[in-house]
Amino acid sequence: MQPAEIIVLGAGVAGLSSALPLARAGRRVTVIDPLGPAGGASFGNAGLISAETVVPIALPGMLRKVPSWLADPLGPLAVRPAYLPRAAPWLARWIRAGRMDRVRAISDAMARLHGGAFDAWRDLLGPDYSALIRRNGQVQLWDEAEETPGAVLERGLRQRHGIEAQELGQDDIRQIFPGIARHVSRGLLIPGNGHTVSPPRAVRRLAELLLEAGGTILPQRAMKLIPDGSGGWTVMTNTDNLRAGQVVVAGGAWSRGLLDPLGVSVPLETERGYHLMLPSPSIEPRLPILYKSRNFGVTPMEEGLRVAGTVEIAGLEAPPDERRAARLMGHLLQLFPEMRAGEPRLWMGFRPSTPDSLPVLGPVPGHPGLHLCFGHGHFGMTGGPPSGALVAGMILGQVPAIDVSSYSITRFR
Repeated sequence: MQPAEIIVLGAGVAGLSSALPLARAGRRVTVIDPLGPAGGASFGNAGLISAETVVPIALPGMLRKVPSWLADPLGPLAVRPAYLPRAAPWLARWIRAGRMDRVRAISDAMARLHGGAFDAWRDLLGPDYSALIRRNGQVQLWDEAEETPGAVLERGLRQRHGIEAQELGQDDIRQIFPGIARHVSRGLLIPGNGHTVSPPRAVRRLAELLLEAGGTILPQRAMKLIPDGSGGWTVMTNTDNLRAGQVVVAGGAWSRGLLDPLGVSVPLETERGYHLMLPSPSIEPRLPILYKSRNFGVTPMEEGLRVAGTVEIAGLEAPPDERRAARLMGHLLQLFPEMRAGEPRLWMGFRPSTPDSLPVLGPVPGHPGLHLCFGHGHFGMTGGPPSGALVAGMILGQVPAIDVSSYSITRFR
């Protein structure tokens, strides 16, 4: 095997979306990941591709909700007490990112990046696109008959960016979703959004295409990045020393551990998410649902019905709390009381999240040859492919099609 020109650390959607365009451009690319393609968050996410979602996670008024959320260890947001001192600086940044002036700027940056999501998936997958990606909309649902303050704010952000959304009344909701509970009173269809029918299959297909383009994937764990003094890098793994002129850190929630020894500081936290997968569901919604009154999503997939959501701040080491995944079944039954299915499979994964809901993309000042592509949080399947295209383009010397300053690591200084 010839030495790589470029090493990409991470075989999730962000890493493979960076590696594949580079390999197609004739670069020798090696991807390193101990879990293999789609082994982390790219396996178990909700599968949503939200090109027309421009709403960050931190919003005005959330600070008032945090105490009630934290009082319920199985609620939509939980922080394990032992981890709170470590998470506190990130949470403080997250709260500051919820100021309205910051929300508008973040929303603008999300619109620039997310708007290219479906085109980026099409460019990556080629003829496989239609078998894996659906752009037929997402539906948001509420129990409340009147708009909540949060819904009003989100409507304003959609209008700011000219995003189409269709109000749904009770009759509309029941026509789209037979068997839905009577207490669901209001809905919103965003036709420009969509989903993948299988997150793991979509990402594994990217890996297959990378191999076909001449790239290499190694099942190793990157332990340390070492600058070699001549503008290149050595990646010390659990079994080897690999050298390349350039490195892309796309390791998701594990990226911070590779950057800290270099003195490269980034506020990256793990918003642990849970899902349960229901095989052979008796009710199969034809569109993804975001149930805003309970803060979870329901996505129809090849493997069954995926119910995903919640945020748990507990770091990378704490064991999963399977009760959080199991509780999603109760939430689903509130939405579809007659739902029946096979034995659910529970899952927990690590969302790599920045306080402002924006990824960290591009070169690292003062570290020639080091590039970043991580931090997509709740929007990995949406932001991963256009982010990978941007990072690959910058490595190839192309002028970015959009302003990338909002995603630079320098914004945290």
